[in-house]
Amino acid sequence: MSEITDYELFAVPPRWLFLRVETSDGRVGWGEPVVEGRARTVETAVEELFDQHLLGSDPDPIEDHWQAMYRGGFYRGGPILMSAIAGVDQALWDLKGKQLGAPVYELLGGPVRDRMQVYGWIGGDRPSDVADAARERVESGLDALKMNATAEFRRIETPAAVAAAGDRLAAVREAVGPEVGIGVDFHGRVAKPMAKRLVRALEPHEPMFVEEPVLPEHDDHLPEIRSSTAVPIATGERHYTREDFRPVLEADGVDVIQPDLSHAGGITECRKIASMAAAHDVALAPHCPLGPIALASCLQVDACAHNALIQEQSLGIHYNEGSDVLDYLADPSVFEYSDGYVDLPQEPGLGIEIDEEYVRDQAGDIDWHNPVWRHDDGSVAEW
Repeated sequence: MSEITDYELFAVPPRWLFLRVETSDGRVGWGEPVVEGRARTVETAVEELFDQHLLGSDPDPIEDHWQAMYRGGFYRGGPILMSAIAGVDQALWDLKGKQLGAPVYELLGGPVRDRMQVYGWIGGDRPSDVADAARERVESGLDALKMNATAEFRRIETPAAVAAAGDRLAAVREAVGPEVGIGVDFHGRVAKPMAKRLVRALEPHEPMFVEEPVLPEHDDHLPEIRSSTAVPIATGERHYTREDFRPVLEADGVDVIQPDLSHAGGITECRKIASMAAAHDVALAPHCPLGPIALASCLQVDACAHNALIQEQSLGIHYNEGSDVLDYLADPSVFEYSDGYVDLPQEPGLGIEIDEEYVRDQAGDIDWHNPVWRHDDGSVAEW
């Protein structure tokens, strides 16, 4: 029997945390446990999990490790613990696949598709020049995009602010035509009184979906928003467990769920979340504005989830300054996009080979935090 003998954590640019796990028989597994802007906190949580549960143990019983990490503490759930568990879970699955010589999706029942559609970001936190950026993305080979709907948005906004959001989407639609999907992310910036008005302004331009139209703490408002529009409603990047998703699914308030494989308990939990959604005829589109390990983990679940719709990926996203997704891979061609799709990884485990030398060279005191926005009156705005 092999055992977990060592682990290392690497904070790397632009804002990621990588986990390297080593076993007594020489295998190495990688995970990406991070909360954007809280990497140091998650790092400490990962260290606690290894010290309490994992060092010296057999890496094989992944489900049992997951239950011990989750249920072994009296306090559970939330972004920090679930992101720490997620990265560990990814690494354990990577080890398991390498032990058995198979991609993780083969161990989950096998693939239901050969490739996965992906989308790319256009615009920044305060979206601008989106039409030109959309053309460039489509010319580069993508056929689906996502953009932020607004910058700061007050609880009751002016007709001009609502119209400006509609005009931006109209410009993108005109630039790329009707065959390109365009997701519009409200990013939780829109309060309940404005959500339906803003969706109504976007609806004529047929977005692929509107994402997080209200903050997760106001999920009870989603069924009303959904019933007021023909635009599909997406949410889930700030939901961390099956228990978080259950009320949204049971209330029939969502069309697309977006669990994050680095926030929502990793492959083990997100596979179960995907199955829950399928039972409610809800699509899966994992959230992933992160690095290559997170993306590889998403593709393992996408591969065997029949309701997987499309996959977010962060290549060229506005956050990626200093290093990007492909820079950390020994073979970047594994994420080569063609006709808007990426082929499923074929190699064992997560299907990627991390360039460990580059990781060690880039690792350092990376301390990314999201900006704190304020409205014109000085009050804090949702970012």
